[in-house]
Amino acid sequence: MTSRIDLHTHSNESDGTDTPLELLSKVVEAGITRFALTDHDSIAGWHQIRGVVPTGIELVLGAEVSCQTIDALSVHMLGFLFNPENAALIDSMNETRVNRITRMERIVGRLQEAGIDISVEDVYAEVSEGATIGRPHLADAMIRKGLVSERGEAFEKFLHNRSKFYIPDASPTPEEAIRLIKEAGGVAVIAHPFASLRGRIISSEYLESLIEAGLDGVEIYHRDHSESERGELLALVRRYGLLVTGGSDYHGHGKVNRLGENLTELSQWEKICERASGYQGGS
Repeated sequence: MTSRIDLHTHSNESDGTDTPLELLSKVVEAGITRFALTDHDSIAGWHQIRGVVPTGIELVLGAEVSCQTIDALSVHMLGFLFNPENAALIDSMNETRVNRITRMERIVGRLQEAGIDISVEDVYAEVSEGATIGRPHLADAMIRKGLVSERGEAFEKFLHNRSKFYIPDASPTPEEAIRLIKEAGGVAVIAHPFASLRGRIISSEYLESLIEAGLDGVEIYHRDHSESERGELLALVRRYGLLVTGGSDYHGHGKVNRLGENLTELSQWEKICERASGYQGGS
């Protein structure tokens, strides 16, 4: 069987719309043979489905760790195959999730000051129990209130990173996230670093500083990277011998992204496994 590896997906344990079981079913339907469930700052979904993955499918332990540079630029770090019981990493992700609550309250407050009819209670009504709260849940609340028609419109009008309503995460720096992932025996791969359509992006110089800090790889094959951005990143990873990954960043019906639209080569996956020393179990 040909390997089809998607190393970036989300469930409703963070800001996706599918339950982990629903995601697993859609992975099977899409012909994906190996996938990473990379919920934001959470491995709860992985725990839910690890024992029910069908033969022929491999579930990869992963998480998308929220980070923030010292100048308040949001960065996401994918961690793979770390020790799921590593206290330092798990505690850091839990703290970020708690901080997201205060952040959401402040964003909603700014919207209310602008006369927009939305409340924190409206947002919580869109969050599944135990999930990591985020702006997509606020977007869903705005849809339900009739303020926008879909998530994309909410982000375009109100929730993008340059919006006057935006407030950055209170989360570890990318350097700290790399250290935590690697000390937990995992592999650290920066997610969509040059996706300029998302807002401000890191510079090539800063990305090189993250390589010096121990970054293992770069997610190049992602919907939000243009061809020129992919080319620039490919040149950089070749220069430094980094790993290259691809993923759909699937969120269910919350985004247009489709499972398997970007994939990771088997040779790169094998290199990830060689570097990891944290989680050694199967699905």
